[in-house]
Amino acid sequence: MFGFGTSAPQTVADDGRIHARFRVAHPGFTLNVDLDLPGRGVSALFGHSGSGKTSCLRCFAGLDRPQHGYLQVAGERWQDSERGTFVPAHRRAIGYVFQDANLFPHLSVRRNLEYGQQRIAAAQRKVALDQALELLGIGHLLERMPAALSGGERQRVGIARALVTSPRLLLMDEPLASLDLKRKQEVLPYLQRLHEELDIPVLYVSHAPDEVARLADHLVLLNEGQVRASGPLKEILLRPDLPFASEDDAEAVIDGQVCAHDATYGLLHLQLPGSAAHLRLPHAPVPDGQAVRVKIKARDVSLSLQRAEGSSLLNLLPVSVESWQMIGAQALLTLRLGEQRLLARITRYSFDQLGIREGQAIWAQIKSVSLLAP
Repeated sequence: MFGFGTSAPQTVADDGRIHARFRVAHPGFTLNVDLDLPGRGVSALFGHSGSGKTSCLRCFAGLDRPQHGYLQVAGERWQDSERGTFVPAHRRAIGYVFQDANLFPHLSVRRNLEYGQQRIAAAQRKVALDQALELLGIGHLLERMPAALSGGERQRVGIARALVTSPRLLLMDEPLASLDLKRKQEVLPYLQRLHEELDIPVLYVSHAPDEVARLADHLVLLNEGQVRASGPLKEILLRPDLPFASEDDAEAVIDGQVCAHDATYGLLHLQLPGSAAHLRLPHAPVPDGQAVRVKIKARDVSLSLQRAEGSSLLNLLPVSVESWQMIGAQALLTLRLGEQRLLARITRYSFDQLGIREGQAIWAQIKSVSLLAP
C-alpha cells in the first residue's frame, strides 16, 4: 500500500518538538505545509472547510504519503522522502480519534478498549486501562454495547481506546462535530482533563472557535493548503494581519487563577498573572487555586481616562496601550494587562477624544467575561 522504504522509526536527536513538512498534490488542491509544533499540549489545526486540515492530519497518521515529506515526533523520524524513509500507519505510535467513534458494534465497551490495548506490547504501555477509564469517566460503561451508549459516551470510549495504545501523538479530527450542543458540553471537560493530566501532544482539527479557544495552546491557521500562521494561541488571536482580530467577534483569551467565590452575589474572583487586578464574573464555585481560561470580546471592552465611579460594570481594570490599527471608522487597540493582552474596539471619534498614544495608562471597562474552562 505504501510502497518501498524504511518501515521502522529511526531514532534522531530529540529537541522535544514535532517537525513536519508535507507536500501533496491533488487535482485542484495542493497541501504544502512546514510546521514546527510543541512536543506537549494541544496544537489546533483551524481553517474553513477545504483548507487542508484533515489532509494534513492524514499525513501525520501515515494514511496519505506525500510526494515530498518529513516528519519527526518524540525523537523518531517517521518520514523523510529524501532518504526514502516512510513508516506506515500501523507502525506509527499514534492514536486517531475521528468524528465518529467507530466502535466495533459487536464488542462491549470493555472489549473495544482491550482491542486497542492489544496494539501495543505490555512493556510499552504508558497509559493504563484504569487511568483511561478514570480520565474519561467511563468505568460504569464497561459491560454496555455501543448501541446502548449516547453519542457523547461513544466518543469518550473512542478517545479512551486511542489512549490505551499509549500513543506518542494523539490525532483528533473534529471529534465533537457529530454531537449536539448538550453532548459537546458533556465531552469537553474530559478533553480538558486530557490536556492537563497527560503528557501526550495532541493535534486537534476543528472549525469551532470556542473549542479551539478552550483547548488549544498552539494554533495553526490553514488556508487553501498553506500555513497562514502558526504560533501560541493567545498571540495568533491578536495578530492584526489575521482575520481573527478584524472580525466582529474578535476576542482575547487570557489565563487566571481562582482566588475566591462570593456566595452572596454568585461571583467568581480570578487573579491575573503579573497584575494586582482581579476579574469577577457570575459563576458557580470553582476550587481556589484552580487555573482557568476566559475570553473577552473586543466589543465588550470600553475605555476611560479615569476609573469610573458608581458603574454597574463588574470589571474596571488598569491597562496600558500597546498598539492599534484603524479598521474603517473604528480603532482596534491591543492593551497590556499584567503579563497578558486584551483587545478593545472603539470608534475613531473616541480614539481621538481619548488622545490614545503608545504606552498610555488607561482604564478598561469590561462588560462581559466568559469562562472557557473548567
